[in-house]
Amino acid sequence: MKNRNRYAAGALALPLLLTGCSIFPTTRKLPVPKAPAITQTVTPEDLVTQMNQRWGDLNSLTATVQIQATLLKSQEGLAKDYPSCRGYILMRKPDMLRVVGQYFGVRVFDMASDGKTFTLLVPPKNRAIKGSTSVHKKSENQLENLRPGFFFDSMVVQGLEPDDFYSVTSDTETVEDAAKKHLFMMPEYVLSITRHSPASRRDTPIRVVTFHRDDLLPYNQDLYDDKGNLESQVIYAAYRDFGGSKYPTKVTIRRPLEGIQIVLTVEKVEKNISLKDDQFQVKIPEGTNIQNLD
Repeated sequence: MKNRNRYAAGALALPLLLTGCSIFPTTRKLPVPKAPAITQTVTPEDLVTQMNQRWGDLNSLTATVQIQATLLKSQEGLAKDYPSCRGYILMRKPDMLRVVGQYFGVRVFDMASDGKTFTLLVPPKNRAIKGSTSVHKKSENQLENLRPGFFFDSMVVQGLEPDDFYSVTSDTETVEDAAKKHLFMMPEYVLSITRHSPASRRDTPIRVVTFHRDDLLPYNQDLYDDKGNLESQVIYAAYRDFGGSKYPTKVTIRRPLEGIQIVLTVEKVEKNISLKDDQFQVKIPEGTNIQNLD
């Protein structure tokens, strides 16, 4: 009986050995991620309070940037990169915005918005576009569905609105430094912001903001429309001190629905300087072809 069991065990092991499999566990070495020198711990209430405070301390912002735009056709596997241009961004609460792009000092586009309407001037094409900041009728041209509000929403992480609800979870992301061939552990707080849907048990997603716990600054922000579609994915990187306030020197804005990516390389930031109403106005020259969007 013992010999029979021994033969049976050998018969079972033989196919495993012939196929390179083993019935015994093996040990192998894996790269060990490096932990950050500092990992801060705060309550969800304190995290939100700090975010609200940063937003509350900001009244206006001006930035000098390099703007690089890419049109993406994911289903075709194509990407069209446009040459980067020098840009100037002006923002003032509650929702005033102006973005100007230049090549070698020559203005190639000029866009301004008061939060309700916007004007986009494209001097090289002798063309201007005017319309509402809300899309009332979807266009087959994806670029015509793009509105300037995404710049305002992406440049700075805003505080909570009175109707917003939130939850905070902890996570750890493993980041690879390709240049140094190291792995880094990055503990994070993930702040999910929602609003209650009337007469329903369903919450509507508004934003998801990810904070790194070494400095408690936001590094990612996902923004959703009122139907729960992901509108913008924003990545904030390489924070630097500008006049006593930290701001990312690289802001990547992805718009999945329009197939657009915009990368802002930030050179200079100034906060809370006086900005007049006429600085948010675009003058359209006579003879310009004007297109009105719904």
